[in-house]
Amino acid sequence: MDSQVTIPEKHGNEATRVHKAALFFKKLKRQKILQLMALSGMVWLVIFHYIPIYGIIIAFKEYNIVHSISSAPWVGLYHFKEFFEDDSLGYVITNTFGMSLLKLLIGFPMPILFALMLNELRSVRFKKAVQTISYLPHFLSWVILGGILTTWLADVGIINKVLLALGFIHEPISYLAEPSYFWTIIVSSDIWKELGWSAIIYLAAITGVSPELYEAATIDGAGRFQKMYYITLPMIKGTITILFILAVSGILNSNFDQIFVLKNQLNEVASNVIDTYVYQIGISQGRYSYATAVGLVKSVIAFILLLTANSITKRLNNTSLF
Repeated sequence: MDSQVTIPEKHGNEATRVHKAALFFKKLKRQKILQLMALSGMVWLVIFHYIPIYGIIIAFKEYNIVHSISSAPWVGLYHFKEFFEDDSLGYVITNTFGMSLLKLLIGFPMPILFALMLNELRSVRFKKAVQTISYLPHFLSWVILGGILTTWLADVGIINKVLLALGFIHEPISYLAEPSYFWTIIVSSDIWKELGWSAIIYLAAITGVSPELYEAATIDGAGRFQKMYYITLPMIKGTITILFILAVSGILNSNFDQIFVLKNQLNEVASNVIDTYVYQIGISQGRYSYATAVGLVKSVIAFILLLTANSITKRLNNTSLF
């Protein structure tokens, strides 16, 4: 009769763990260059994003640069109460949400449509030319583009000259001096600057769609728009969903650079948003605790929007960030 040696379960589990650990360290050694690259990114993230979180406590203190954070006196929710009782809060919130929602409703679908149109171009040379031209504004800062727009939208600018020549207006309009035009200028200029760059990720997702699907659709008699609607869009749905969640969470980010270079005292009623408000009241006047309190409120709302958008998209199409 053959005898069998039974290995205790405890020792078997330990041997398995040792084996897995050996494989893990062997893999780390094999990927040491990649791991060092990832480690440097983690160190940067900790130093510039996690360690500064300690400074949030000044939102609950009366901090100034003369004293340290720890020695600053506690004031509790005073700065938050002051922010919510500010007379200018109403139009600041309205401007922030108004421009951000317009960018989300108009600016978010535009790169998707642009990527779909580019994907349908058959001439490779023409496609590359269109892509290059559409990318160029992204690499210019808002300081440069703001100067260009200020010149174009002036009384003697090219916009007024063209509209006067076509008979659409009878006298020049100073667009940046009129609050009613400011939101339109912000949304349209943001689309102009970021359209081509934002379409890159959608073009990359479209290249991952199997050509066999298009071939089968062609055999079935589907046209170009039918292929886009029934094949391309469903296949890049996950990418669209993730970017939409991120766009919703950043709805309070009004692009400070853009608004700061285009705003002036004449359009301040329509141009003052949370970011510029914090700069004017908090940073320029040295009220760092007040600025931190407003920034903390903004971050909490952004976090709530992120969770909400993530939950809704997960229920609708089973796609989410987490």
